[in-house]
Amino acid sequence: MPFVQVKGRAVPCKGILFDKDGTLVHFMALWGGWTDYVLRFMEQRLEIMGASFTVPKDKVLGTRHDANGRVIGYDIRGPLAMGTVEETYGLLAWQLYAAGMPWNEAISEVTQITNHAMQEVRQHKPAFPMPGLESFLEKCRLAPVKMAVVTSDQSSGAVEQLEWMGLRSYFTIVVGRDQVRDGKPHPEMTEKACRLLGIRPEDAIVIGDSNGDMQMAKQAGAALAIGLWSGEGDPEHLADADVVISDYNEIDVQR
Repeated sequence: MPFVQVKGRAVPCKGILFDKDGTLVHFMALWGGWTDYVLRFMEQRLEIMGASFTVPKDKVLGTRHDANGRVIGYDIRGPLAMGTVEETYGLLAWQLYAAGMPWNEAISEVTQITNHAMQEVRQHKPAFPMPGLESFLEKCRLAPVKMAVVTSDQSSGAVEQLEWMGLRSYFTIVVGRDQVRDGKPHPEMTEKACRLLGIRPEDAIVIGDSNGDMQMAKQAGAALAIGLWSGEGDPEHLADADVVISDYNEIDVQR
């Protein structure tokens, strides 16, 4: 059986499950522009209604802004980083509902705004692999180790972004939030991906950038939960990780 070497540990595994945003793809490059667009148009819509966000703008989705209000970062513990599509839509629709818009209209308005934002993203395809990722994926393929993506994004969007980066062929399975009843940190996503790969969760390793990924791995009984943290400071938010790496150059796979 192949094994993964990381931080002095050698762990046998038959499969590796990867989160997508912040784990395979650079988060801000992909979602920074989308978030800017959404918050700007939400703000304009609220102004027309004679209202504003019910909380400071950085608290709506969990973002950091520069002096001009442009999104320059995000809270790794916040809804933008960890929320599902449905949860994000709900948070945004609540702002419109609180300003007096009927809930059904608020959902429709948010859907329109976010769809337009995604159209902008699709024009530029700003998806870039995390440092060292492509080399690591190639080592996994040669080992061979089965690979899957487990993401809170919709499956179709995840596949599309993997294709933008030229990485789709590495992943036998892509499991999005739309394919399971319970999202992260519930173990269902890990369990389903392993079942489709034909392996047991205890023979799989999970790599992710949020503690929800780590908790999902632990609840499923995965062999190892690897946290990826390329930001500044201590990775305190990855409290349930077995080991934390800063990029894929710190991890190896061998036969």
